[in-house]
Amino acid sequence: MASLKELKGRINSVKSTQKITKAKQMVAAAKLRRAQAAAEAARPYADRLSGVMASLASKVSGDSAPKLLRGTGSDKRHLLVVVNTDKGLCGGLNANLVKEAKLRARALIAEGKDVSFYLVGKKGRAPIKRDFANLIEKHFDTSTVRQPGFVEAEAIADELIAMFEDGKFDVAHLVYPTFQSALAQEPTTVQLIPVPSPEGETAGGDAVVEYEPGEEEILEELLPRYVKTQIFGALLEREASEQGASMTAMDNATRNAGDLIQKLTIQYNRSRQAAITTELIEIIAGAEAL
Repeated sequence: MASLKELKGRINSVKSTQKITKAKQMVAAAKLRRAQAAAEAARPYADRLSGVMASLASKVSGDSAPKLLRGTGSDKRHLLVVVNTDKGLCGGLNANLVKEAKLRARALIAEGKDVSFYLVGKKGRAPIKRDFANLIEKHFDTSTVRQPGFVEAEAIADELIAMFEDGKFDVAHLVYPTFQSALAQEPTTVQLIPVPSPEGETAGGDAVVEYEPGEEEILEELLPRYVKTQIFGALLEREASEQGASMTAMDNATRNAGDLIQKLTIQYNRSRQAAITTELIEIIAGAEAL
């Protein structure tokens, strides 16, 4: 049985940890509001851009379509762009993303495809490297900036487009977390390159839209922007998901610390009472001996 001194030391240690987790929870909650607002604000732009893409893509086909839209004509080589966080203490967020990426990779390999990885963020590197060490093509470090934004998204997109133009892959998939709430962040996989022709209603519904200078020329400019917007949206979703998962994880840790403090306190009081009782018995026994 632990001594009273040891129990008191453990109680103080857990209380210190509880203060840290509570502080981290409050910081994550404050950051979550901003990150969630940014992610939600970016979604309408991405949806509207998809509508414009649908309208333009429906008017071009075959060899006249830009390469980013028509592809290479093959789907043999696949690149998985996995967007993880740079920091830990956010529950199972990164583990779920890595699991999604690995499942996608194994499914593609089972179909006879060649798979490689482009990793964004630090936390996904080690677990993916354990199973696919030879398949990691490149990684992009976002830990050097306080808040990854469009500049980082543009840099990633430019590198991916250059790799596509150089024939490094045929199809790129983007794996990232979609923020739903502080309790739920859903791993999502979408095709990034070649840009898929958006389905559903085109921009403007049934209205006849004339583009100038022309659909092909506009797409040449719009397709890279679409790729950048998708990556930018993934980074925003990652930030919101990270703060939401961190807030939930720190809240659970704070509650668990409180429960442990309560148990240790009960154990300490019982041990202290037992020690007092033992001491009294010894005193009485000594008095009787006299």
